[in-house]
Amino acid sequence: MSILKTESITKIYPGTRALDQISVEFESGKVHALIGKNGSGKSTLVKIFAGSVQPTEGSFYLDGEKMALHSPQDAIAKGIATVYQELSLVPGLSVAENILMGRLPMRGKVIDWKRTYQQAEELLDEYHVNIPAKEKVSGLSLWQCQMVEIVKAISMNPKVIMLDEPTSSLANHEIELLFDMIRELKKKDVIIIYISHKLQELWEIADTCTVLRDGTYIGRTVMRDTSHQDLVKMMFGDVEIKTRPDDLQVGEKVVLEIDGLTRKGCFQDVSFRVRENEIVGIAGMLGAGRTELLRSIFGADPFDGGRVIFEGEEITRPTPVKMKNRGFALTPEDRKQEGLIQMMSVAGNLCVASIEYLAKHKFIRRGKEKQYVARQIEELEIKVPDPSLPVSSLSGGNQQKVVVGNWLNTAPRIMFFDEPSRGIDVNAKQQIFQVIWEQSRKGISSIMVSSELEELLEVCHRILIMRQGTIAKEVFPEDVTVDELYALCMEQEEGAK
Repeated sequence: MSILKTESITKIYPGTRALDQISVEFESGKVHALIGKNGSGKSTLVKIFAGSVQPTEGSFYLDGEKMALHSPQDAIAKGIATVYQELSLVPGLSVAENILMGRLPMRGKVIDWKRTYQQAEELLDEYHVNIPAKEKVSGLSLWQCQMVEIVKAISMNPKVIMLDEPTSSLANHEIELLFDMIRELKKKDVIIIYISHKLQELWEIADTCTVLRDGTYIGRTVMRDTSHQDLVKMMFGDVEIKTRPDDLQVGEKVVLEIDGLTRKGCFQDVSFRVRENEIVGIAGMLGAGRTELLRSIFGADPFDGGRVIFEGEEITRPTPVKMKNRGFALTPEDRKQEGLIQMMSVAGNLCVASIEYLAKHKFIRRGKEKQYVARQIEELEIKVPDPSLPVSSLSGGNQQKVVVGNWLNTAPRIMFFDEPSRGIDVNAKQQIFQVIWEQSRKGISSIMVSSELEELLEVCHRILIMRQGTIAKEVFPEDVTVDELYALCMEQEEGAK
């Protein structure tokens, strides 16, 4: 049995103690969930194990050997592999090249391509991943990239593998494939650390659960002996889970009308209306065209046919700048790549979309900028010791709040939320939902895409179901259960099997 053990690990950043005297233990042959709200310190602990961050105090040991890691390469050399939520594959290379990067089989001084593809295919087959080894990563979907990233980590024969939000971009049947891979790893006596905000899946895959809160160790529990309420209380203390308030009434005025919108290969003949104050959800499996639809309406991607009509006026050839000026806002699915400028400060990221409102004679009015920043930090409860710190230093949930705050500073009239709760904890989700509801009270409409169908039932007035690029059905939350909604989303796919 292998054991990964920490002794009084502490990590101090300017203005905050990310970890405080953490002593935990993980043994092989089990899946160990590591959970905590955003800012709890779990990501910092994982980064210490991965060699990308060094502790301020304390040590950790693998099989009794004290680890002194100064880089991710040091961690890999010691048998510690990490699969992060933000993937690190090279799009221009093949699946095989990505899996075996740095370890490509050689024949003299040249790469042995036959062995390269053969080895990659054997790994993919072993874990039942049906992706061609010669396929370029740029042509893969997000969930396929996730699978390749995991196979890449497994190919290093690690003693420890850490999975950071591995199901955040996966549909239900894809999650089952991932869980099968993890169960195979358990048989190989690997230490598996599993980080997730999807508490409901932990009972299916995890053996134990270690909880951190505000940088401190709260406890470890056995999953089969633990209830959902127990875990939530360990993470937050007492948290009130709210549903859509009764006072959010849909107005009569049609704000947005989409008429026959088509983008070849993504969606076709999509038509729907959004009324004033209304929160419309779009449900569907990955690949149904939900994100592509939002991006085309917002002008980020072109469409081939159809009309976008806002407040009775058709918007021709929409672009993000034109749509922003008309009152549209889009919080993208991939917040790190498309929603934030990682090297820029929290304050700067909160004001990117509203920069022209802050400028006078081409100069930014710093006093007004401070007002914009302070307002969103206070109203969204963004946990940051200093707004001048880079946004990359924040937890996932706080980064998501910065993305939302950036668009709220433009005083939008209609907001598009694409997977707004991806990779954030229960408390942060509730805060994002409160923002959506508060915008409804102010007369602002919203369209929300989420793979977490329970959230659409909690948050929205009405839900559109997309299947294979079309709007297949419209339902109301009070008329369907979660199971029924999942079945409706998968109906055509199952019928095609």
